[in-house]
Amino acid sequence: MTGDTAARARTHRTARRLDRRVYLGSHPVLFTLLAATRRRPVLRLGRTVLVHGAEAYREVLTRIPLDRTAEGTTGGAAARRTDGGLLFDQDGGEHRAARRDLTELLGAKGTERLRPVWQAVLDRRLGGFTGTVDLVDVVRELAGATAAALTGSGADPLQLARACADAAAEAAREHLPGLPRRTSTTAAEHLNSLLPHGRDAMLAVAAVNTTIAALPRAAAWCARAGLWDEVSPELAVELLRLTAPSPLLPRVAADEGTAAGCPIGRGDRLVLVARHAAGAHRTGPADPQAAQAVFGAGPHACPGARLARAQLTDFLAVLAPHRPVVVRAAVDRRAALPGYSSLLVRKG
Repeated sequence: MTGDTAARARTHRTARRLDRRVYLGSHPVLFTLLAATRRRPVLRLGRTVLVHGAEAYREVLTRIPLDRTAEGTTGGAAARRTDGGLLFDQDGGEHRAARRDLTELLGAKGTERLRPVWQAVLDRRLGGFTGTVDLVDVVRELAGATAAALTGSGADPLQLARACADAAAEAAREHLPGLPRRTSTTAAEHLNSLLPHGRDAMLAVAAVNTTIAALPRAAAWCARAGLWDEVSPELAVELLRLTAPSPLLPRVAADEGTAAGCPIGRGDRLVLVARHAAGAHRTGPADPQAAQAVFGAGPHACPGARLARAQLTDFLAVLAPHRPVVVRAAVDRRAALPGYSSLLVRKG
């Protein structure tokens, strides 16, 4: 191993180790359990089934019918917080039609329509990079502005982003094991008041929270691993795999099936560990399908993958000429998705 290769390996290990602290700092008990069991492709704990393996993960998402409105799932939380009719809680033809509409909204044309919205935020906040900048605050505004444009809301971007974060944190207590439950819906009510249609709430929540979780962590990884000269769409894809911003998919089986030979019963609670299915915890080359695993699979793949990759590519491209270095990083201990509450950087 040459000196340059060894140094590169060390910086990547440092970036991975520090990014892992985000998971353990945000949800320590849950992610310690998942790390301890990750060598088992599938593990049953009573009526809960942990799915770590890449093949088992795809098997569940493509072959086992899932209950979209069950207690402790994203769809269940959505149904209780809105007026229904969401992609998350639909079935059959209604679900397929909604997916087609959303795929078009977030597809190539939709992404290009929304791109000027987030680019305007990046130009204003980072175009004249000086002093110390909190990238979480920048991304919060970027995410809120994009969600407002996506849903037709006239809300202030930062206010909308904070409302989405509060609603997600509230909902996460319903469908992440190990978190204390609360019955308040105050955050969801506030969010619904900012949107023209209540059914837009979960779309805004998903868009805002994944963006706030993903972009600052990817920037921190670039800074720590010295990747500013390598910024490209391909690097954005790889960083989304490595950071796995939505690390878990909580689901409930609607019918019987198997995953990696493990019997799945109707009503079993499934914790699909996207982080491990994508190989985010490993060094070395990833499975060719791993980059997609962070966005689900088959009929349950996230239609916002293209938009997420475009946003991250543009974000890193604006930062790259300034070669920022991390000054201070604080883990967000109340957010639904592992991320930073603050990421201060300065020009390198």
